[in-house]
Amino acid sequence: MTRRLAAVLAAAACAGTLATSTAQAAAVPPEAPDHGRAGAPHQRRAGVDFTGIVALGNCSGSLVRGPRSRDTDAALVLTNGHCLESGMPAPGRVIVDRASSRTFTLLDRTGGSDLGTLRATRIEYATMTDTDVTVYRLDATYAAIRRRYGVSALRLSTARPHDGTEIRVVSGYWRKIYGCRIDATVYRLREAGWTWRDSLRYTPRCETVHGTSGSPVIDVRTRQVVGVNNTGNDDGERCTLDNPCEVDRGGRITVRRGVHYGQQTYLLARCLGEGGDVVLRGTCALPKP
Repeated sequence: MTRRLAAVLAAAACAGTLATSTAQAAAVPPEAPDHGRAGAPHQRRAGVDFTGIVALGNCSGSLVRGPRSRDTDAALVLTNGHCLESGMPAPGRVIVDRASSRTFTLLDRTGGSDLGTLRATRIEYATMTDTDVTVYRLDATYAAIRRRYGVSALRLSTARPHDGTEIRVVSGYWRKIYGCRIDATVYRLREAGWTWRDSLRYTPRCETVHGTSGSPVIDVRTRQVVGVNNTGNDDGERCTLDNPCEVDRGGRITVRRGVHYGQQTYLLARCLGEGGDVVLRGTCALPKP
């Protein structure tokens, strides 16, 4: 899982790994020029920048809202389940309505400046089962954040993204935007003890690195969030930690070294009710406690 920044920092003290990761993050692929520079030509054309993007201490995230949200609702922040401050949830575990005071750094549209600090009041929902997601509820409304910072939240799409969709993976931690397409939808993605359903495999240009976990995957055409970035195969190992493997409907396993993945978020969007609550009853297909 590309959250593994803590491990990277520890290794950096001895072997300079952090410098390597920083250099990787600064090397922007040709398909996605540096959107940290205001006015970059591709930025204007694609319409995707750092608006609504936040940085965590060890991950990335985004300010999001569902299809039924109102400006007066408490705002939500989306990141990965494995980015929880309490550690990675065990397989099968679902966390709901737990108090939290976690803080997030809100970026300006260029990614070059910090606008301020947002604070959570609770974990609305978190799991690493079937998907890899955490939703935090903040102590400020969407309207209050827009008044104070001039920032609107990103919309969560309720539709499945199609293979071939042009996307941007926007990292608040590294302040970098990766540009590529959805290569394919993977039936099952397995990493250590966790299994995720219908994962998004990226084309090679999205070479996400440590610290990009939790970044929103944004559909360039609609500018809506269709996924959340969560992992990549580092070493070519088979189904181990930091080395996810693909499993097809027949149980056949495929390993793709250097390939990166995200988790779809349309199920989350469909489960967000009035007030931004994650409503797990009824037709909601998210894992339940």
